[in-house]
Amino acid sequence: MLTAEELINKVLEYNPKAHVSLIRKAYDFSKQEHGEQKRDSGEPYFEHCVATAEILIEMKLDSSTISAGLLHDVIEDTKIRSHTIEEEFGKEILDLVQGVTKIRKIDIGETEERKAATVRKILLATSKDIRVILIKLADRLHNMRTLKFKQEKVQKKIAQESLEIYAPVAHKLGMYKIKSEIEDLSLRYLHPNIYQDIKKKIAEKKDERQERVNRIMSIIREKLKESGVQFVHIYGRAKTFYSIYRKLDRKGGHFEDIYDLIAIRVITKIKEDCYRVLGVIHSNWKYLKQEFEDFIANPKPNGYQSLHTAILFEKKPIEIQIRTADMHVEAEEGIAAHWRYKGTERDKRFDRKIAWLKQFLDWQRTSTTAKDLIETVKIDLFKDEIIVFTPKGDPIALPEGSTPIDFAYEIHSEIGDKCARSKVNNILVSLSHQLNSGDVVEIMTQNNAKPSRQWLTFAKTNHAKAKIRQALGIQFDDRRVKKYEEGSKKDLEKEIIVEKETKPNIRLSRCCGVNIGEPIIGFKTKDKKIAIHAQDCPNVDSMLNLKRVIVSWKKKNKEQNIKKLVITVRDRLGLLADILNIVTVSKMNIKSINSEPKKQNIQINMNLEITNEENFKKLVNYIKGIPGIVGINVMG
Repeated sequence: MLTAEELINKVLEYNPKAHVSLIRKAYDFSKQEHGEQKRDSGEPYFEHCVATAEILIEMKLDSSTISAGLLHDVIEDTKIRSHTIEEEFGKEILDLVQGVTKIRKIDIGETEERKAATVRKILLATSKDIRVILIKLADRLHNMRTLKFKQEKVQKKIAQESLEIYAPVAHKLGMYKIKSEIEDLSLRYLHPNIYQDIKKKIAEKKDERQERVNRIMSIIREKLKESGVQFVHIYGRAKTFYSIYRKLDRKGGHFEDIYDLIAIRVITKIKEDCYRVLGVIHSNWKYLKQEFEDFIANPKPNGYQSLHTAILFEKKPIEIQIRTADMHVEAEEGIAAHWRYKGTERDKRFDRKIAWLKQFLDWQRTSTTAKDLIETVKIDLFKDEIIVFTPKGDPIALPEGSTPIDFAYEIHSEIGDKCARSKVNNILVSLSHQLNSGDVVEIMTQNNAKPSRQWLTFAKTNHAKAKIRQALGIQFDDRRVKKYEEGSKKDLEKEIIVEKETKPNIRLSRCCGVNIGEPIIGFKTKDKKIAIHAQDCPNVDSMLNLKRVIVSWKKKNKEQNIKKLVITVRDRLGLLADILNIVTVSKMNIKSINSEPKKQNIQINMNLEITNEENFKKLVNYIKGIPGIVGINVMG
């Protein structure tokens, strides 16, 4: 454990103007108040406070943050109260300590409600002062480093919590070093056998891999010197255990198939030299086009910038990353790097880097259940992201697999609600089209357009889904509605016949409302699937280059009686859910459902499988009695 003077000397190395007396006072105060308290390891509890401060010093943070790190457990674990901290150290440090204390008070636990409560605590505390989460990450990292002294059940609980919440938050803040260490330590306790197996296999051929990397680095140095390209440093970076685990888990491959266990990094002084280095490398070795990515021109949402490529060296691929020294600091330390230069003052990029937090707080206010919030966290915070652009060139960050609908709602809720058509790279596409990084997306709106229930089957972000449900009056946790969303599409595809195909691979198009019995048209796509569209779908014209196939609806069985209800309604919150609840209670099978705007009202088209005429008549009368129903017609 470092003494107060040793700790202060580390701070002075990067911050000669550090508030030395404040740090020393916090050190002595915390040491005295924690007194004889012990950790599970048997070591003095105060050692944890010093270790937390050391991690904050490694981030090169300001004096107040380091002092708060030393004091972060005083309110929770000693008899000292908040007013004493404020009297001794001021309101700034009190706010930091209280923020960390609030996060600590509720663990994630096993229930969705408790997880949601923790997420809210983190977000609310962080939104007031980003340094709160920096202290919490330092606290959590040291706890993970000393987790071996806990019981197995506690180890797994803390590791799962760290993996689900703290590692992704560190990733969002661009703090790669802390994120990676938390992930590796979490893997060690959640899957100890896998962790040890990866560790063993890495050690087996470590020297062989390192020798190969040293050879390629030596050759790259010579090539760069010959070309006169300036660079600062070249070194090898070992892939983390967790990233290896993820790759094996995701692709189901073998350890031997992972070629990029060590990547090479080339650090330059200026951005222009990054591209010069890239040119030299690509001109001397064959590169894998699918592995090339330019995160300098198109930075990741957390600010990460670098050029990524992979070349064939001795017939084996090897990954290369090229970035400036400033980009490297940003990539490794993320948001923490901005406190290094500005002290407690925010730089111009600071607010942009935590814009996602403001989005979360907005979604939190509109989330009706804990499950909604947690699903938002899992989908929107933890997933890999793409960057797409507005026609004006503004970058928009979205999760992988997002569609024009997600893009529209990300721009503005009203644009999402009025979305009618979309173009990607100036080509008309369906609203369910999956976007890729670099796409330019244009949304065309109509004043009379309304969200469709079908949008819920392909919208990716929970932000978009929440707004669609809100517009349709659907409760998120209505299991009957969820069952419909998952099952109705599949039911419709059981109902279609493709000529000359015994087992057709049918894909129901999401850009148009296809109802049983109505005219449809089919196309064979490049991936050999049969895409089914309504005959009057506006996107059919753009698909005429595909092979046309003859499709039709299956004939009804004698026992099967399909009736179509055309229900005209005045829009109100919860109306559609009320209709679906009544249909479910009547035990009738919904074959398909969609809605469309009709002047001042909305028309809901619903195909039902009828097994009892008397029950069906009662159902129609029940629906007529729902507030907001303008009229109802029965067809078929």
